[in-house]
Amino acid sequence: MKKIALVAAVAALTAAPAFAQSSVTLWGRINTSVESQKQGTQDRKVVVQNNSSRLGFKGTEELGGGLKASFSLEHGLNSDTGAASGGTTFWNRASWVQLEGAFGGVRLGKWFPGSYFATADYVSMHNHDTGTSADNLYGTRFTTNNKVSYFTPSSPTGFSAELGVAAGEGAGPRAFDVAVNYDMGPLHAGFGYEKVGNYKQMAVRGLYELGAFTFGGYYQREQVTGFRTRNNGRLAAMYALGQSEFHLNVGGTKAGGDGAFRFGGAKQFTAGYNYNLSKRTKVYGFYTKTDYNGTGSAARDFNSLAVGVRHNF
Repeated sequence: MKKIALVAAVAALTAAPAFAQSSVTLWGRINTSVESQKQGTQDRKVVVQNNSSRLGFKGTEELGGGLKASFSLEHGLNSDTGAASGGTTFWNRASWVQLEGAFGGVRLGKWFPGSYFATADYVSMHNHDTGTSADNLYGTRFTTNNKVSYFTPSSPTGFSAELGVAAGEGAGPRAFDVAVNYDMGPLHAGFGYEKVGNYKQMAVRGLYELGAFTFGGYYQREQVTGFRTRNNGRLAAMYALGQSEFHLNVGGTKAGGDGAFRFGGAKQFTAGYNYNLSKRTKVYGFYTKTDYNGTGSAARDFNSLAVGVRHNF
């Protein structure tokens, strides 16, 4: 019995360092608002609105020699009903595995395109580009499935990049995605390029922190091959005072394209207020309005007055 106990103790001590180098984290965000919404000529209605709530698992393991494995599984849910937001796809937001080291990182699976995070998402500061106040003008085919990407290693120059490709697998066109970010001090900038079949878009983004003020914006150009282009733009500003944040966000686009590929023109305005109860929890309110141009635009016009709570865990 003493020999068995000694062997067990030695085995436990030997295995402990390996377990200590591996971790799995449960995390998520519940973001829900109550809104007075009006769509086109329909009567105004009161809605309990989900704002991209999600639940996820992520983990890392140190493999030695500077090599690390990581993964992410992310499930989108409707916080107002409890239903999955991705239909029958449970891990509808992300399901990927990655190996990384001094060479950078290689990721396989499903996740949102880096070109989006480098541009439009970064500018939507008031509610993380979610819910009814999300950016309605930014153009993308949003390819997320069957992807392989290379991520550059961290750099003291502030630059980072993601180069990705999505296999069509015989069911759809191949997609290419490029994202470049620069973060150094108060200046943040980004570039995104996306090509899906005969559609492509590119955008540049800038954001600058000046004391309590933060100013940002992006410019985007999108096109279907053989047709005229459409240009989109957005400006955003935030003023922070203690736990309070005051936000303004305005965007616009001109109509472009031809025939079945016609892009409608529109403009969008959002004013918001956030009060940060802690680093993880905030209460907020906003008013957002989108006006569309062209045939049938009156039925698409939308505005909403909202109050909500967001909690990260």
